Amino acid sequence: MTRDPYTYVMMSIDPGAPAYLAVSFHTPDLRVGASVLVSGRPYLSIRSRDADITVSTSGAGPVTTADVEIARQIFNAAARYLADCERLHDEQQSADSSQVNASGDGVAA
Repeated sequence: MTRDPYTYVMMSIDPGAPAYLAVSFHTPDLRVGASVLVSGRPYLSIRSRDADITVSTSGAGPVTTADVEIARQIFNAAARYLADCERLHDEQQSADSSQVNASGDGVAA
């Protein structure tokens, strides 16, 4: 079963508890960017037509050691995501190619 692309946003506000926000992007309609504001504050932005997420330094202030560690975690997670996407894409391409050749519709090797 295939699903249409979507962005899922959930927010929960309970008295006496911190607000909770969850955003899930399941769409190829993403734009990702990073820059440094004139103030010297770095930021990372992930956007779709439905939602916009921006990550920046603690309290929008100077870059701290904790900010550097969080940026490193984001980088490492993105690298793992890229590696998984590339691996799965290659596997799917190989499987698709094998199916076409097995059905006799493809070019003989």
